[in-house]
Parts: sequence; C-alpha cells; structure tokens
Amino acid sequence: MDASGRTVVIREVGLRDGLQSIAKTLATGRKLEWIRGARDAGLREIEVGSFVPPKLLPQLADTAEVVAGATAVDGLTVSVLVPNPKGAERAIASGAHSMLVPLSASRLHSLANLRKAPDEVVREIATIRAMRDAAGSACELEVGISTAFGCTMQGRVAPDEVLRLVRAVLDAGVDRVGLADTVGYADPRAVRELFARAFDVAGARLACGHFHDTRGLGLANVYAAWQAGVRRFDASLAGIGGCPYAPGASGNVATEDVAYLFASMGVATGVDLDALLALRAKVAQWLDGEPLHGAVWRAGLPKTMREAV
Repeated sequence: MDASGRTVVIREVGLRDGLQSIAKTLATGRKLEWIRGARDAGLREIEVGSFVPPKLLPQLADTAEVVAGATAVDGLTVSVLVPNPKGAERAIASGAHSMLVPLSASRLHSLANLRKAPDEVVREIATIRAMRDAAGSACELEVGISTAFGCTMQGRVAPDEVLRLVRAVLDAGVDRVGLADTVGYADPRAVRELFARAFDVAGARLACGHFHDTRGLGLANVYAAWQAGVRRFDASLAGIGGCPYAPGASGNVATEDVAYLFASMGVATGVDLDALLALRAKVAQWLDGEPLHGAVWRAGLPKTMREAV
C-alpha cells in the first residue's frame, strides 16, 4: 500500500501515449482542463507529454507549457516521456516530477523507434542519471521496457533478454522500472510469469504494468499483473493510443475500465468513477471523430455497485 492509503495507483497516460497516436492536436487549455478533471476524479499521477522534437510529434509540442500548468495543481505527480539525454535535459528544466525513458526489449523495434540498439539506450540512461544528479534535480528516473511480451517486427522476445535489460537499467541507476505489452501480444499466464521473475530481479523497483487491449486481453493482463504483485498501472482515458508498429491496435487499456475492474473487486484506487466517466464524455467531445474505446462508458456502473456505495 502506498503512502496515500491506496492499494493501486493508476497513472493516466492519455495526454501523452494517447494524443501522440491520433491526428487531432488538442489545445493547451483543453489539456490543462483534462488534467484538472483527472485530479478532481481522484487520479494523482499523470503523464502529460513528451520532450521530443515538435516536428516529430506536433501534438505534444506544448509539453513544457503543460508541465508548468500541471505542476501548479496540488497533489499531482507530473511525469513526461523522454527519448534521450536532450529530452531529459528539457524535462529536468521543466520541473516535471518524473521522466520515463522507453527501452525496447526488441532490437528491431528499438532501431525503428529510437534508431538505437537496446544497449545503446541503456548507456544513455546512465548518462541521464548522471545528468540529473549533477543538476541536483529530484526528478525521478523511470524506465519502461516496451515490447516485453513480443514484437510485431521481431516476433518472440525472450524473457531472459527482458530480465537482462531490467538488471542493466537498475545497474545504470534508475529509480523504477516497468514492463509494457506495447503491441498487445501478452496473455495472463505470460504476464504472471514474467512479472514474477522480474520481481525477483528488481524487487520494489519493479513498479508499473503497461498494457494494450489490441486483442481483448488488456484487463485480463492487468489482473494477472496485479496477482503477481504489481500495484501501479498505466491507462489511457477512453482507451486512446497505441503503437505505430502494431497494425490494428485498439489502444491502451481504458482508464475508466481499469478503475472499474479494481472497484468491482473492492480494491482501492481513490478514483471517483462517476467523475471519471463525466471527464471521458467531455474528452470524447474534444476528440470528436477519433476512434475511442472502452466498455464501462457504454453500460454504466451496475446497480449492485450503486447499492454497495
């Protein structure tokens, strides 16, 4: 259980992983309204953008402005994605609380996504750690190991290679590491087994599960990771997002569905589902015409849950 008394933490990643995957560019003011709405709905950790060149992701060109607005919201942990030391330098200067570096366990995916082999990225992560310490920054350094359960380009990714990279980034000095099913290849048994082995390597520093619902197993995989001991999950409002190297991907697990999963089991997340569903409806209007996903918004909360409340 974390210090706030929650048993599961949901990090909202729709403003980064979601918005970077759709054509529409959301205005900075809308993004800040989304952040405040998420905070009011009980979410306490939000990935608000990415420090990548604006020409590559114009949807996230205002990340510095969004970080400035988000860090002014009380009780919120603001994280950003950084692909390299230059991005990390900008993240540290922005005042973000946490920076996430993606590291693909698939060599082919890593070369396509970052134009670097996995071990080159590990060396950059060590550089980022040294840079952060030299700056006297308290910005937490987290690594998300993507394609941990397979890759559309490479196919099978050996669990031993994933674990080797977990050890490597821990040796490089990261504060936390997570495993991601970037292309929706995972199944509950694979999730349970890999996270169990990764906990043996990383202990409490293994601190996040990131799942996509590409083949309908997203929530089942969240549950399997929870059974293995994971207590922090990425999710995206309305299930937006995905991976450009995963044709047909339907996006991340939906924040509202993950929150409902745990609420239905009596597991505390601190999330107000009614407020979250109201925020989803608002974001759906802003993203009119974009493909949205999820299930709870269609059916609503069951009467049994209403009676329990």
